[in-house]
Amino acid sequence: MRSNETWITEVTLLGFQVDHVLEVFLFGIFLLFYILTMMGNGTILGLIWLDPRLHSPMYFFLSHLAIIDMSYASSTVPKMLANLVMQKKTITFGPCILQTFLYLAFAVTECMVLVVMSYDRYVAICHPLQYTIIMNWRVCTALVTTCWVFSFLLALVHITLILRLPFCGPQTIDHFFCQIMSVFKLACADTRLNRVVLFAGSVCVLVGPLCLVLVSYTRIIFAILRIQSREGRRKAFSTCCSHLCVVGLFFGSAIVMYMAPKSSHSQEQRKVLSLFYSLFNPMLNPLIYSLRNAEVKGALRRVLWKQRSV
Repeated sequence: MRSNETWITEVTLLGFQVDHVLEVFLFGIFLLFYILTMMGNGTILGLIWLDPRLHSPMYFFLSHLAIIDMSYASSTVPKMLANLVMQKKTITFGPCILQTFLYLAFAVTECMVLVVMSYDRYVAICHPLQYTIIMNWRVCTALVTTCWVFSFLLALVHITLILRLPFCGPQTIDHFFCQIMSVFKLACADTRLNRVVLFAGSVCVLVGPLCLVLVSYTRIIFAILRIQSREGRRKAFSTCCSHLCVVGLFFGSAIVMYMAPKSSHSQEQRKVLSLFYSLFNPMLNPLIYSLRNAEVKGALRRVLWKQRSV
């Protein structure tokens, strides 16, 4: 680093830039959403742990999705809530970079786990007789481990490229957390390499996995249409609809955020998009899976009945 460059030690998060009354209102709404996120995903985790009938590959992957959603929201929302009620809306540079790393890592992990879940549904519907052989616990564990390791390594690549930059630019981020593209603006050097790697990574973890999901579900739909029984078709569709809803919400908002032309969205729109897939998606996922899944609702009834019997 050159001698006339100063390393930033503290960053101001501008957040939503609204009056104090609206900040208090947003604090209450977002706190409620965060509590629902933690309770909903925690309930899914608890049910899967307590009910032996949910000890299957599908729910093994769903438990990891719940862990990711809880971690995903927790990487940004607590600091956002604190800044909504505090006068000094700052974060030191180290925790800011850590927030960027964790957010990227959990986002990529969710992409990869959603792909694995679609593959699980493909095997279950298209190759039901071989399902237990193909999706044995060794394979499931290997798939999930690969998702976590790959995601954290990819996030580490981005953070390594960020830390090579000199940060002597503005000490403010026009966002409610240290979003990677906002962090780029703090640098007083050329960030083209960082942006190219980020775009390439987005293609790798968004477009590629989404194509795999679409291929899986195209084959699933054809397999379902060949089922003679109406009840069989209904049950097969019901097991896939929840996953498709989650995939649509997550991939849709993420692709718009990271792959749309820079000029197509204002900074305020980008904040709303970030809020959507950092808070709303993790809150909606357990609701989608529980409301449309008879096995999850049955497990909840059995657990509640046991509690009453005690």
